[in-house]
Amino acid sequence: MSELQVARLEADTVHLLDQRRLPLELAWLTCADYRAVGEAIKVLAVRGAPAIGIAAAYGMVLAAEAAPGDPAGFIAALAEAAAHLEATRPTAVNLSWAARRMLAVARAAVATGVPAARAVLRQEALAIAAEDRQMNLDLGRYGQAVVPQGARILTHCNAGALATGGWGTALGVVRSAHQAGKAVEVYATETRPLLQGARLTVWELMQDAIPVTLVTDGMAAQLMAQGKVDMVLVGADRIAANGDTANKIGTYGLAVLARAHGLPFYTVAPVSTIDLSAASGAGIVIEERDPEEVTHLGGRRIAPEGARAYNPSFDVTPHRYLTGIITNAGVVYAPYQVNLRRIVEGR
Repeated sequence: MSELQVARLEADTVHLLDQRRLPLELAWLTCADYRAVGEAIKVLAVRGAPAIGIAAAYGMVLAAEAAPGDPAGFIAALAEAAAHLEATRPTAVNLSWAARRMLAVARAAVATGVPAARAVLRQEALAIAAEDRQMNLDLGRYGQAVVPQGARILTHCNAGALATGGWGTALGVVRSAHQAGKAVEVYATETRPLLQGARLTVWELMQDAIPVTLVTDGMAAQLMAQGKVDMVLVGADRIAANGDTANKIGTYGLAVLARAHGLPFYTVAPVSTIDLSAASGAGIVIEERDPEEVTHLGGRRIAPEGARAYNPSFDVTPHRYLTGIITNAGVVYAPYQVNLRRIVEGR
């Protein structure tokens, strides 16, 4: 596939691929300030933990361009922008990681003057995007080594190039295995309520001519019982220090099903998704979204008027259900408490 870059930084604007319009239309949003970038993240025009981190970094560049020219005012404006961007979606750690990294760079660079700091921030944001793509290529290389020849892989939501700086995490492993000639095929869950699997994952895999079959979320157990699945690969939005993993709602259930059927279950994410400050999944804030996403489909009501709905965007899979965590520093196995810290600290 000729990879789409979901976020582009121009001189004074950020262009974001509007993923709400896929797969029927390729449309771009033009954001002239960081608040517009934040709104695009909030409404899922851009989504996927690494991708919203990149978008946030680009939003910080726009904030820097508009910030006052005195050092104190400059830093105050950037701190306000970072807080605003972080608040748009609380679960994905890459978002806060990128915003805080940009703020730290600004504080260090402003001593050389505001114009120089603006230039440094622009380069830092581009570096974050380039680093993410390279991390995905690296984890794809490590991950494909655990994928058997001819594997039938079940995946959930979208963890491909559309969710990252390029190549993808869970789909990056699939793509790398395909590139290595392993003749893999994929079952993609539709991923209610917003159908990221149906709209985005299936579209991405079809662009790559990787065999893919769309299934509803409720079909996973039957597929496993029929022996049609060999392994499960999913992405992650935040990984706690003990290996508990937050990902799109429904992931936890797939992990339990995989264990019940004796199937390998791997989480795939760059090291930047690991949050050592969260001791366990209990410390991960789970975003709750508008109930209308459940009661409506494509803007059309599908539930009775007045029906109540619950809409958490993520769930947490306990580390005991993981076979391993595929990262750009290698495949991490239990004990996660020890081994995750080791790769984050580069030991």
